Amino acid sequence: MPSTADPKPAARKRRFSSRLSAVPLSPGVYLMRAESGEIIYVGKASALRNRLRSYFGTNAGHDLKTRNLVARIADFEYIVTESEQEALLLENSLIKQHKPRYNIRLKDDKTYPYIKIDVNEAYPQVYVTRRTANDGARYFGPFASAGSVRKTLALLKRLFPYRSCTKAITGTDDRPCLDFHIKRCVGPCIGAVDRDEYMHVIDQVVMFLEGDTRSIVKGLGSEMMVASDALEFERAGALRDQLRAIERVYEGQKVLSMTGENLDVVALASDRDEAWVEVFFVRRGNLIGRDHFIMAGTRDEDVSGILTQFIKQFYDSASHVPRRVLVPEEIQDAGIIESWLSDRRGGPVNLAVPKRGEKRRLLEMVRQNAAEGLEQLKLKWLSDSDVMEAAMQQLQEELSLPRLPQRMECYDISHIQGTNTVASMVVFEDGKPKTSDYRRFKIKSHDKNDDFASMREVLRRRFSRLQKAVEARNSDGDENEEDSASPSKKDDAFGIVPDLVLIDGGKGQLSSVLQVMLELGVEGVPLASLAKQEEEIFIPDSPDPFILTRGSQGLFLVQRIRDEAHRFAITFHRNLRSKSARQSALDLVPGIGPKRKRQLVRQFGSIKGIREASIDDLAASPGMTRKLAERVKEHV
Repeated sequence: MPSTADPKPAARKRRFSSRLSAVPLSPGVYLMRAESGEIIYVGKASALRNRLRSYFGTNAGHDLKTRNLVARIADFEYIVTESEQEALLLENSLIKQHKPRYNIRLKDDKTYPYIKIDVNEAYPQVYVTRRTANDGARYFGPFASAGSVRKTLALLKRLFPYRSCTKAITGTDDRPCLDFHIKRCVGPCIGAVDRDEYMHVIDQVVMFLEGDTRSIVKGLGSEMMVASDALEFERAGALRDQLRAIERVYEGQKVLSMTGENLDVVALASDRDEAWVEVFFVRRGNLIGRDHFIMAGTRDEDVSGILTQFIKQFYDSASHVPRRVLVPEEIQDAGIIESWLSDRRGGPVNLAVPKRGEKRRLLEMVRQNAAEGLEQLKLKWLSDSDVMEAAMQQLQEELSLPRLPQRMECYDISHIQGTNTVASMVVFEDGKPKTSDYRRFKIKSHDKNDDFASMREVLRRRFSRLQKAVEARNSDGDENEEDSASPSKKDDAFGIVPDLVLIDGGKGQLSSVLQVMLELGVEGVPLASLAKQEEEIFIPDSPDPFILTRGSQGLFLVQRIRDEAHRFAITFHRNLRSKSARQSALDLVPGIGPKRKRQLVRQFGSIKGIREASIDDLAASPGMTRKLAERVKEHV
């Protein structure tokens, strides 16, 4: 279908309206093109006309990503298929081929490696390939990286003595290689074993990769006993060592009590424009391996949408489809995908969302691993000094900062309905966390649900300390006023002037904090606030917010410091809440320490007895005064 893109939105809408009426109500795949002709989105539909019309009607129900997509569509085309399952396969193929910018996609999915064992060869090798074919060979994968494959091959070679050479095997070589002497190869090249004996080793490798470790252990145990009974002690000893090595691996796999189940467990964590998908492979009730994959183009997508695209793209090329796949949420088009997976497996496949029990705990473990993996990916990104320099330069330019924000402080408030209100101060230097300068605050000025008042108190306390530190340095004559803005190793964290102060909140929160800075007479400290919903950044004297480019280094840096301040505040709040839950009413009475508390409880039996006692009775207790007795009655 030729493209006749019209740059004028009104004309384009009229042309689309007439064309849409001619689109059939059939299942199929549609492709959206930009004015350049580039394919920017591929989708599938059970009814093409209805799905396409949903893009070009009102924007009311569209999320931000879809609105951005629609604004860039200059033309569309479609391909009719016979069924929804056929549409699903074609959609997946076109996404891999064109990598449209608005589709969720596996990063570099064409380059994922596999382990290949060509069982049709006389003496099969075990090696890495990046292409699969219907050639009768056994393929295992895909693996997330060459590193994942290398670790697996190293383990296989340690456990099973298959050949690692590429020579033609005749059985007539004069001497073997080193692998034979160190018992890493059974020596088919010199005729030490025939093809049947060598294929027995290869069968063990295949069983191990399939997760059938129990059968390997049982078989090796029987072989060892036969060799021992035949007085072949050297062979029995070699089998014993191999058996022990496999059992150590097998013991490491036995973390589940599910009996005989084959399943994959899939969970993810997403941030910015990428998602980390973690997969645990369980075979016959044993966790035999795990891997992770990165999905790109996930911004503004929910978990269900990301999972749907991952399952379609991963299992399209996976060497094995298990009986059951555990996922944390219901995925889209679950029935169609289950039918497709069942065809690939040659048996029923169930996409399950466990709600309780061991499977739910296993799914939670996979989710935690995904979150940890994503966090490590972020930290790796943060460790790149060139990236950090670019991020700080972007912030300086976008926010019109007087200097590069080498030292950034961020503040956050945490409480539950005004109780145990705390605040955090986290510090990043050169784009990296400086945990030694982190500080925590208990809010003292009020006990209400008032984040504005809490933030004002925190900034007042922090910058009052800064003023005192600057005055002390100036009075000592060690540094002049200009130098006081530079970090000094002698100074406390409160004595260093930050290059940027970030507040977690919107424009109102910023105005509240600015008032404190003016009251204290603090000058030369840039302020900004970051609103969560649209990631808008507000600065003083600017009525409109700044919106940093999605996916930019500057935005990621401010998000990272904001998230770290939130984490630090939440952790402190939880600790206080846990501590207060263990306190008794007497712990809150000024002047009543552990000794007096024990004496009062011994005298009156319980908190209830203390509450019912008169002031005179309390004052007469050992170590008590009337003033303390009145305090106890007031608090208890």
